[in-house]
Amino acid sequence: MRKKKEEEEAMWAEYIEQRKQQRAKEEEELKKLKERQVRRKANRADQEKQLLAMKKKQEEAKQKEIEEKKAKDAEAKRRRLEESEKKRQAMLDAMKEKETTTKPNFVISKRGGGSVAVSGAVTKAELLKSKEQLAEDKRVALGLRMKKLDYEGLGEAQLKQKATEMWDLIVQLESDKYDLEERRKRQDYDLKELTERQKQMNRNKALKKGLDPEAFTGVHPPKINTSSKYERRVDRRTFVDKKTLFEGGWEELYKQHIEKNWSERMKEFKEKDAPKLMQWNPNNPRNRETYEGGREAFDDDEEEINIMDFQPKEPEPVKQSIRQPTPEPEEEEEEEEEAEEEEDEEA
Repeated sequence: MRKKKEEEEAMWAEYIEQRKQQRAKEEEELKKLKERQVRRKANRADQEKQLLAMKKKQEEAKQKEIEEKKAKDAEAKRRRLEESEKKRQAMLDAMKEKETTTKPNFVISKRGGGSVAVSGAVTKAELLKSKEQLAEDKRVALGLRMKKLDYEGLGEAQLKQKATEMWDLIVQLESDKYDLEERRKRQDYDLKELTERQKQMNRNKALKKGLDPEAFTGVHPPKINTSSKYERRVDRRTFVDKKTLFEGGWEELYKQHIEKNWSERMKEFKEKDAPKLMQWNPNNPRNRETYEGGREAFDDDEEEINIMDFQPKEPEPVKQSIRQPTPEPEEEEEEEEEAEEEEDEEA
């Protein structure tokens, strides 16, 4: 027992020692893993900092490009507006030079010039602009048109002269505005009248061609019917309508034709005289046949025969029916004449 107990104690001591070594080894590995995790976290933090810095640089570069592009667009817009303002001022100066008392104080610009094409393109582009862009364009245009007043160092007489010039300019602009408004009203009236005339002409044209009066008055020309309008129409008929659709028709007409023909023929038949009966001619070769043998003829006056007294007899050979000898030629001619007379009567 003592020996056995010593062996168990030695075994347990060895097991505990092995467990201590294994535990130390696991703690060392865990320590290494924690150190590696710390290093990885530090590396990831550095990488994220580098990525953030790179993104920030890219955004700054992109924002800088956008600002440069906006500055270029604003500069181009300003130049374009300056050019249009210069052209407008030149046109106003030319109008003032050519202005007379008998002529109107406005000039109608004709199409075909380069300036008109540019202004049309600008107008088309302005239709796609937002409210903010239009407000910016308005502000730039007003900045170009509204010139600063240079009234420093001017005396009383010069200020009065400056005010008089500004008043005359306001009166001139108001008169131009009134004339242009009246001209626009007259043009609107003329356009309405011409539109009504065109509609009336289109109605007359459509009536002459047999179309709907409103066929040519729309925005688009009338459609060309290449097929019947009933081909693609949805069939909304009931079952009874479909069933009775093909009743009658040619069959009914055929029946009516047959009945009419029958009634006409019956009427003609009844209106005819009664047909004459055929006379019996015993000399006709068709009626001059005789039969011998066969069955016996009995008179009604004879006495009745008792069946029990009847004695069978040996059958006699049946003789063939013998025709009478053919008549002579004279008799044949007479018979032919009689047959022709009978046929005439039948007809």
